[in-house]
Amino acid sequence: MLAPAGRADPYPLYAEAHRLGPVSRLADSLYLVAGYQAVDQLLRDPGFGLYTMATGQDAEGPLDLLNRSILRANPPDHPRMRSLIGKVFTPRRVAALAPRVERAVDELLDALAAGSGPVDFMDRFAFPLPVTVICALLGVEERDHTRLRPLAADLTEVLELTGPTTEAAAAAATELAGRFTGLVAARRAEPRDDLISALVAVRDAEDGRLSDAELLGNLILLLVAGFETTTSLLGSGLSLLLERPELLAALHAASTAGDGDAAVAGFVEEVLRYESPVQVLTRTALVDGRTVAGRPVPRGADLIVLVGAANRDPARYRDPDSFDPTRTDVRPLSFGAGAHICLGNNLARLEATVAFTRLVRRFPALAAAGPAVRRDRLVLRGLQSLPVRIGAAG
Repeated sequence: MLAPAGRADPYPLYAEAHRLGPVSRLADSLYLVAGYQAVDQLLRDPGFGLYTMATGQDAEGPLDLLNRSILRANPPDHPRMRSLIGKVFTPRRVAALAPRVERAVDELLDALAAGSGPVDFMDRFAFPLPVTVICALLGVEERDHTRLRPLAADLTEVLELTGPTTEAAAAAATELAGRFTGLVAARRAEPRDDLISALVAVRDAEDGRLSDAELLGNLILLLVAGFETTTSLLGSGLSLLLERPELLAALHAASTAGDGDAAVAGFVEEVLRYESPVQVLTRTALVDGRTVAGRPVPRGADLIVLVGAANRDPARYRDPDSFDPTRTDVRPLSFGAGAHICLGNNLARLEATVAFTRLVRRFPALAAAGPAVRRDRLVLRGLQSLPVRIGAAG
């Protein structure tokens, strides 16, 4: 899976992993987990946790801020930080973003309609939409948006399984830490109605619940996670629609008939299952006596958790390698499960549902204008570019 061909198309290898069983031992202290039930059980079991990423920096280095965030923390630090962030990143705050999401979608669609010739959907829509929304939620200035995509690409290299951290990742962490240090100082002096101000208030309560490093680490995580996976979800979803004109026509008909939200919601869940933006997670056994799918896993063992394989487990889904948005009981593990489930999963679903509902209603003649280019990643799967021709507006 780490070879170029495996990164480009890991699904045949996932099928082979399923033939080996839900859990396979690769070495004395290394396991591969591919089965849906096994992955779901493992992610919900507090006996399995995260190990600290090796960054090649000292413990105070900018890249090590991610180790101080909820992304890599274990109890008691994880539930403490998660609870604090959850109090300000609430379902109510996410729901209140719906008008902002709708407005951002319409503005981006207006810009697409005003152009002529092919456009790159990733550059013109899939990236700008979620980055606009998460920046509005956090309180990051509009002028900073274009720089964030390459910074996130460099930073998330640390999540891949390909070896030592790159200098580009460390440089990205340094730049993002610097930006948020300035924003924290600005919000401390002049609070606003945004997430940065709310978290600064939590930090300044001086009860020891959130350190400076944890504040910065979690702000970086919220920003990058807030658009990285949603960008991939939007790109993969449109790519699948362009390959299936009949499905595009069906969603257009549903959206114009007034029941597009339900049809698109089912489509989004199937995209998450079929092309999960996050393909691989890692865990370690924190205690003795744990089992996965009935197999003993010793304390200290590491586990490679194949989320992408779990979503295509033939024991869970009929004909799992076929894309079928009419499936029922689709419960993809793409946002994780248990204590570490993605904090922004509802926001991602909201953005995707609004985006595809309005996109297919307005542009029923969307068509590919060239081959899509996939990012050379295994863990974070998605497209780098997707040339499209808008066609006549509906």
